[in-house]
Amino acid sequence: MIRTVRLAAAAALLVALAASCATAPVSAPRNAIIFVADGLRYGSVTEADAPELFAARREGVDFANSHSIYPTLTTVNASAIATGHFPGDTGNFANYIYVNEPPLAHAGGRIAAIEDDNILAELDARFGGNYLHEQTLMSAALAHGYNVVSMGKGGPTGVQLRGVINGTAIFIDEYLGDANAGGPQLFPELTTAFTAAHLEAHPPSRALPNRSQQDWFSAVATRVVLPLLQRSGKPFLMLYWSPDPDSTQHGQHDSPNALTPGINGPTSRAAVANASSNLGALRDALRTYHLAASTDVLMIADHGFSTTSKQSATSAAAHLNYANVPAGQLPGGFLAIDLSRALNLNLFSANGVPTALDTPQVTLHGSHGVIGATADAPQVIVAANGGSNLIYLPGADKQTLARRIVAFLTTQDYTGAIFSADALGPIAGALPMSAINYTGAAQTPQPSIVISFRTGDTGCASPDMCGTDVADTSLPQGSGYHGAFGRADTRNFMAAVGPHFRAGFVDATPVSNADIAPTIAHILGFELPSIGHLRGRVIAEALPAGSDPATASDVLTSAPAANGFRTVLNRQSVGDTHYFDSAGNSGRAN
Repeated sequence: MIRTVRLAAAAALLVALAASCATAPVSAPRNAIIFVADGLRYGSVTEADAPELFAARREGVDFANSHSIYPTLTTVNASAIATGHFPGDTGNFANYIYVNEPPLAHAGGRIAAIEDDNILAELDARFGGNYLHEQTLMSAALAHGYNVVSMGKGGPTGVQLRGVINGTAIFIDEYLGDANAGGPQLFPELTTAFTAAHLEAHPPSRALPNRSQQDWFSAVATRVVLPLLQRSGKPFLMLYWSPDPDSTQHGQHDSPNALTPGINGPTSRAAVANASSNLGALRDALRTYHLAASTDVLMIADHGFSTTSKQSATSAAAHLNYANVPAGQLPGGFLAIDLSRALNLNLFSANGVPTALDTPQVTLHGSHGVIGATADAPQVIVAANGGSNLIYLPGADKQTLARRIVAFLTTQDYTGAIFSADALGPIAGALPMSAINYTGAAQTPQPSIVISFRTGDTGCASPDMCGTDVADTSLPQGSGYHGAFGRADTRNFMAAVGPHFRAGFVDATPVSNADIAPTIAHILGFELPSIGHLRGRVIAEALPAGSDPATASDVLTSAPAANGFRTVLNRQSVGDTHYFDSAGNSGRAN
């Protein structure tokens, strides 16, 4: 996900656990690194563009049937990686969510942006000390005597540390020493290590491609963090979250206002090379510090990616006049604009400012909308999240309003799939949220409706490499986005290499980001406790002596709306664990 931030890094030095720690790590040293290349598509990993990633996948396990968690957004998948649970349990329903009244102090309105250290801290404070409501893998690893590290992109790195006591983990993200951004300070020993390694304590700003910042993170990992871990003599769990290729794919300008080459141009390919180079440096450092033989490396992406389409023949917003929006194209905030007109209600921005229908609500990530007679008593709240939007109904008579909204959505050509809260009862044209693991033990408010926008492709031989998403964003057509329910967004890169994974093995069994935490916990020798039941599985077939489990596939179809619109969900299953391929009305999901 793209955002404008003051770029920095933050770190707090790891401390030893108390002598009374109940459980010691397994006797043989076992370390694990989760390497996340944000927004990396499976098909982007070629020998030419990503030689280090390509070689590691060939050497170890190639997860050829991989899945992102829907909505295919960064923090949704960060929470799944952190806990092994789906959004219905974590409450991390999107990158931007509504968290009830009053608004969070740092939100600037009713919508909270989770990719923010201050917001993460406030969410914890509002929801019992850990808004995810599940123990994280890093918290459990600490309790079992492991050193833990979370470093890289701001937001998803912080998600990993919910429930971890300050000062017990090395934490390095993009907010070094920035009190306004909620970033922690460098611990003295880390400051000394930075100086000894001749590294600045502030990363460079992001660029297109993001080479200089990526190189800085890589240098910190290989010249500061890994030497500290090696000297400690304790086993460790490390997460390294590479901002590229996501950061560059969002902002590239290789095809202004055109769908080709879109995110397949030279700038995005250079961003893939950045992530691959970072992985290579990490694996080289493991060998240098004699850690390779005891360290498993899981390489994953949080989600796939698509080229942004802004076309609609039915949207009222696409036929109004906006500055900097080509005629006939969807502006940022189009869903909120269209809903306010369809419901004949006033439209306000997320901070309560009235918005004229012919004035675009321009924000970097599309526009959130508050709809109602007044801003203080909203009937509808729209949280814009690119390829999918969340719709909250905070007022009374939710069932009647939900049916009006769903009926309207089925008439729009930008609508791909619709899901409604189970508590609202069956709604024609929509599937219940329980069908996508959106109904569980979460503490944060569940949206009433989730809409995935139309997905497609540009007609190339590999649809998941040339996917298109209609996206609620102010970014132009031809830029990159994700979040929708097409296979181009749900198919992410996944691979693993190391002493506790099979070598040269192609795993055709469905896997997802929710399987990462239980698999690593299994390898490291402990189990993750659970509150909710929407969780992933141990990927046993990828481990030595593993065998392929039985799999199944099926299709769930909603009742038809008055105009025949149906939401169709394609999924695979291993036992009770479901993997979601795509969803949409006929012809609207790639």
